[in-house]
Amino acid sequence: MIGEFAGMGVLETAAAVAARRVSATALAEAALARIEALNPRINAVTRTLRDRALREAAAVDARLAAGEDPGPLAGVPYGVKDLFDVAGLATTAGAGRLAEAEPAGEDSAAIARLSAAGAVLVATLNMDEFAYGFVTDNARWGQTRNPHDPSRFAGGSSGGSAAAVAAGLVPFALGSDTNGSIRIPASLCGIYGNKPTHGSLPMAGVYPFVHTLDDIGAFARSAVDLGAVDAVLRGGARTPCRPLGRPALLDGWFQADLAPGMTAALAALSAGLGGLPMVELPGVARARSAAFLITAYEGGTLHLAALAEDALSYDPATRDRLLAGAALPEELYRDALAFRTVFGAAIQAAFRNHDVLIAPATYGPAPRIADPFITIAGKPQPARANLGLYTQPISFLGLPVVTAPLAVDGLPMGVQLIASKGRDAELLAYAAMLEAQGLTRSHPILLETAA
Repeated sequence: MIGEFAGMGVLETAAAVAARRVSATALAEAALARIEALNPRINAVTRTLRDRALREAAAVDARLAAGEDPGPLAGVPYGVKDLFDVAGLATTAGAGRLAEAEPAGEDSAAIARLSAAGAVLVATLNMDEFAYGFVTDNARWGQTRNPHDPSRFAGGSSGGSAAAVAAGLVPFALGSDTNGSIRIPASLCGIYGNKPTHGSLPMAGVYPFVHTLDDIGAFARSAVDLGAVDAVLRGGARTPCRPLGRPALLDGWFQADLAPGMTAALAALSAGLGGLPMVELPGVARARSAAFLITAYEGGTLHLAALAEDALSYDPATRDRLLAGAALPEELYRDALAFRTVFGAAIQAAFRNHDVLIAPATYGPAPRIADPFITIAGKPQPARANLGLYTQPISFLGLPVVTAPLAVDGLPMGVQLIASKGRDAELLAYAAMLEAQGLTRSHPILLETAA
């Protein structure tokens, strides 16, 4: 029973439940058993929610027995990054200091929509403390490991969500993205991830970090499944739409400091699309710096009172950066915000000729945990702060981005598919088109229950 349903995707699972080929309760039990057997190897899950999961699954089965429609995600098990409010649980945001906080009174808006659609919540998932990091190295709940190679990072800060999906613990999971926290782990774990147009998905009941940049989104093992979850999160039904066209590859900053394998994979993708034109954006380095400043200032300001009260309760790696951010002058923060207008004009100029801009999501495959550095301009730099090299400039503008895993052998790597604001559905359709053409493909590892 543990491995029988591990490879099923979101829509495949929902269809099987709706046709009563398998019960939602059996799927929930299978997911819980798989988590119990496999999570010690990757440390993606912080809490299993057995009672809730079986209660929700039983409700789906009861609706089916009564001849009712249980919803488009009927019986699909899923997990959420531990910064979404779950009724009756403390929302920890990955912080040990909040482990005993007052329980949430109700589910976050996103979870409520998924529950109404028949999905079954089975677990909360590991993250960097307060979502401030790119490697999911958590002082309280430990290091999440990449299912493809447990000696390597899963990425972060939504690393638990990505690892859980890649390892087949759940068909999909929710995460959040401020500077790349969905896109980076999706790339390193070889699955699809979605960062929507800023503000287009419900943030109610999500622990904040940087309100200017924060968004929620999903991970899945196919672009089609990703689109199905996105539609539910938006409160509507999936409607077919034409995919975007006119792709281009971002040049300059986005071609520097890449691992040889990523350079080769981008060239292969370009060739598969008939040879992509190259577009260079001015001001990318300043955009990344501005995103850093906005993150530090808003994060530091948000936590300033708690830091003053009990700074030692924070992970030192998080605390020091928050304190530095709180010390930044407001004028510098305002200058960083103002640069969005300049950089936004540059990327909108690119969108006049191209509908999809393609860029690497990470420099290459996941770094080793024992050697937590990446090379930038010929020098080793800490991975925890710098894996967002190619994602932060895009976050800065609040654009929709789908991370798609490249069709490579060996360790996975992904690309960002970037569109202008509001074109989320068409972008997801474009990702599905690339997947159908074999130009991108998921790399689920589906760990066996035997070591």
